[in-house]
Amino acid sequence: MKLTVKIRKLHPGAVLPRRSTASAAGADLCALLEEPLTVYPGETVFVHTGLSCEIPEGYGGFVFARSGLASKQGLAPANKVGVIDSDYRGEIMVALHNHAPLPVNVENGQRIAQLVIMPVAMAEYVEEEALSETERGAGGFGSTGK
Repeated sequence: MKLTVKIRKLHPGAVLPRRSTASAAGADLCALLEEPLTVYPGETVFVHTGLSCEIPEGYGGFVFARSGLASKQGLAPANKVGVIDSDYRGEIMVALHNHAPLPVNVENGQRIAQLVIMPVAMAEYVEEEALSETERGAGGFGSTGK
């Protein structure tokens, strides 16, 4: 299934999102920097992409880590998965956090995250006095691993 997502360059040096392979689920987002950026251990920085987008209603944009950058260099989105709502028209920013014990440099144009567009159920939340019973019930973290 193909879906058209309108992208606006807010800066001439911005790089349009692009998939590395024809079947890749995510399109790479690239850093837009005036000069290289050093991200120190435990630090979170907001990185510009110079892009805004128009995500169709009924969909959301989800900003995920690039697996190589996260596993090999320790840089990943601070919020784990960023959410871009279909009514947001501002710049796409990536909050990168350095999980590594050493500083990591980010260069202009470097692929820093990936954008995945997915359908979103527009749920209506209704308060109820009781919920249906299940085998698991209220069993929390780790309760299904017994």
